[in-house]
Amino acid sequence: MKAVSFSRFGGPEVLELVDLPDPHPGPGQVRIAVRAAGLNASDWKKRQGLMDPELPQTMGYEAAGVVDEVGDGVTDVAVGDRVFGLSAVSGAQADLAVLACYAPIPPSLGFAGAAALPAAVETAARALDQLGVGSGGTVLVNGASGNVGSAAVQLAVVRGARVIGTGGPASHDFLRSLGAEPVAYGAGLAERVRALAPDGVDLALDVAGSGVLPELVELAGGPAHVLTIADFAGAQRHGVRFSGGDAGRALYAIAQIGELVESGRFSLPVGRTFPLSEVAEAHRAGEAGLVRGKLVLLVA
Repeated sequence: MKAVSFSRFGGPEVLELVDLPDPHPGPGQVRIAVRAAGLNASDWKKRQGLMDPELPQTMGYEAAGVVDEVGDGVTDVAVGDRVFGLSAVSGAQADLAVLACYAPIPPSLGFAGAAALPAAVETAARALDQLGVGSGGTVLVNGASGNVGSAAVQLAVVRGARVIGTGGPASHDFLRSLGAEPVAYGAGLAERVRALAPDGVDLALDVAGSGVLPELVELAGGPAHVLTIADFAGAQRHGVRFSGGDAGRALYAIAQIGELVESGRFSLPVGRTFPLSEVAEAHRAGEAGLVRGKLVLLVA
């Protein structure tokens, strides 16, 4: 099969399509003929050598496609079914991918829309779980207009929380459409939030990693009420919890998101698609930060 790989760290030019042996599913897993695979900021960090030190590496953890092989014990899907989900190991940006966590594609979505969901949904649900977001409280989401941020806003609204979300002025109508009360980020953030919530907020989630943890701690009444997924160093400095991808994963959210999509309570727009062969160009677009919505690779 063809798969995205790199054998040295560097810019997008190090990415290439290589021939690799076809993978096969283990117990409880399925293999799909990939039709679309999601791109995330972690992809370019990985390519730059900021994550895993080993070489060579394959790319991608989320994909959507058609089941073409099932592992032992799989009874909930069959060959030919449309599914999306997360792989157990990297390598989902390829002709074939093994999914360890999967669910049927919501009927209203195509492959690209489904491939946009898994990483953002799991990350957002995990952060909200660890933060303890529930009904009745007010949660501040810093970086609310990005993929994970907008997922967190919508899932928090579903849980019954009041959501205040930070974003640039151009994103405020979008944030309102998700159910959030928008505020501009930057200097004076705490004052703008207090104009909406004079007593501060109950909880704060930092998705953007933009150096605002001291303000979030002050607004939420202490570091115990703040969680970041984007500022590891800041979390250590300010006593804030950091949520990584290895502990307490919210895989249940993959199975539940379809109902929210079909009922109109959740959406994650695809910003731009690229053929798998143009993965380097997709990385350039992602790193430039000029595309709102998810970047997705399409596999013919």
